Amino acid sequence: MRIGVFGGTFDPPHLAHLILAEEACFQLELEWILWVLTPVSPLKPDVKISPWKQRFELLEAALVDNSKFEISRVDIDRAAPHYTFDTLRILGERYPADDIVFLVGGDSLRDLPQWEKPDELLSNCKEIGVMRRPGAEINMSELERLIPDLSSKVKWVEAPLLEISGSLIRKRLRLGEPVRYFLPDGVYQIIKAKKLYRFD
Repeated sequence: MRIGVFGGTFDPPHLAHLILAEEACFQLELEWILWVLTPVSPLKPDVKISPWKQRFELLEAALVDNSKFEISRVDIDRAAPHYTFDTLRILGERYPADDIVFLVGGDSLRDLPQWEKPDELLSNCKEIGVMRRPGAEINMSELERLIPDLSSKVKWVEAPLLEISGSLIRKRLRLGEPVRYFLPDGVYQIIKAKKLYRFD
């Protein structure tokens, strides 16, 4: 099988996440996508994020009706730091007969040289599916200079450029602005019922 790996804090998971994942699934011919919930991002250790159990509940609600989407606990069930090269290595060991396709946004690809052991990350996946993000200008020549052979693994995913982000949703909730149609209904209902993100 070709398995996509889509990591993030998902704070909260929103419609742009789902649209990008669905497009990646279709365009890269993936049978399955593992959503890897990151307890704490190694790149942003000081950024305040919601407790992982809250985000896990929201992610479950977001993915409930898609049999090709599944949450992976690979980072939740191990000690920090949760470096992506290591996450992909572990998943490769769990699914040795399958091709691992790492899914990232264009902004993350641009920042890849700052990640821990990007060369090992590259060797631990079959391809890197890059989902274009608004405002993420990518200089592939420069990236290739810093990470040789990167271009050979990059596969572009074309999708609508939706300017929806977790930070935007959290800000709107703090300000009492509507977010209902930014989110899957199940996620919205939990946020509404539990009054989440009102005091970030």
